[in-house]
Amino acid sequence: MKITIEYESSWRNSFLDGNNNEALPKNGRKFIGSITSLKKAENFIQRQVTLDTVMGVMNRLIGDQRKLYQARDDANYFFKSIEAHVKHEDKPSAINREMTYIRNITGSTDQNSYTGMVKTFDPMFSSDYSASFWGVLGLGLDDLCLFIINKNQITTSIDADPLSIITRLEELNKMKAISNEDDACKAVEVLLQSFPDISYETKKGDLMPISLYCSALYLQLERLGKQFDMSSAKTKAGGLSGISKRGFTKKDFMNRFTTGDKKKIWGNPYIHEEFVKGVGKIKHLMTKASGTLEINIDIERRKAREIKTMIDNAGVSSFYLGKKGLAYVSRIRV
Repeated sequence: MKITIEYESSWRNSFLDGNNNEALPKNGRKFIGSITSLKKAENFIQRQVTLDTVMGVMNRLIGDQRKLYQARDDANYFFKSIEAHVKHEDKPSAINREMTYIRNITGSTDQNSYTGMVKTFDPMFSSDYSASFWGVLGLGLDDLCLFIINKNQITTSIDADPLSIITRLEELNKMKAISNEDDACKAVEVLLQSFPDISYETKKGDLMPISLYCSALYLQLERLGKQFDMSSAKTKAGGLSGISKRGFTKKDFMNRFTTGDKKKIWGNPYIHEEFVKGVGKIKHLMTKASGTLEINIDIERRKAREIKTMIDNAGVSSFYLGKKGLAYVSRIRV
């Protein structure tokens, strides 16, 4: 028995982790096609037509719409004794690599955006402690280290409002790594006494200034707590909204000080960039293929006719081959 399937624009990439041959996790398979996820090479998954693909198509053609693993687990699985006799040949006539914009229906949020009006009169910016607390971000790097080591008083001041603070944090985030020596090294030793679970060194043994500044805010939070009621500065968990001891996330910081929700991201370009030594930056895009899939099943004529009758009765006009695209049966020969 030979079944010929013609297909157009069949997507040859996968955007979900896990395996089609396993039961779905409680919360579904994780979407790994976001811009952040695609920075990792292992999340740019390419697919080919396999026996699983073919058996999924065959089950669909006879009217079985269950997942393949569900059909195979059935004691009365129709193709149980037939699968071993199934062979296929994929003949793509055209393979294109296109820039495709995919939509994440789970509604991820933009890390660098926010919605609504900004609430500038939050107690965190208008309390007695505000100037001394946010003044930490106004220190130069040398003064910051001395502040951490010697518990110096804050004499610098910066504009205490959400937009000014996030702008300053973004400026500090752009500062290059510094050597872990002299006062910087002493400052890290002091910070580790309060936050022993934090790793400040990079893989090269350097220090990122943004981590020192953010940890210094937590240090100042403790120190000022001896003089002021700092409850208005803390989240329910006792931390700082959107600011960790190693860095910050703009959307989480601004979420507390805006009237709207976090800004949703409904899609992004599907692209993975890779740097190849001696070549430069290479961009990997979505692969779409068009062509013909031939399925050969070496079985008795009687069984072949039964399958053909089931396919005719199911009346499936078109279907996906793998991920997306358009496929249809162009010929069945017994």
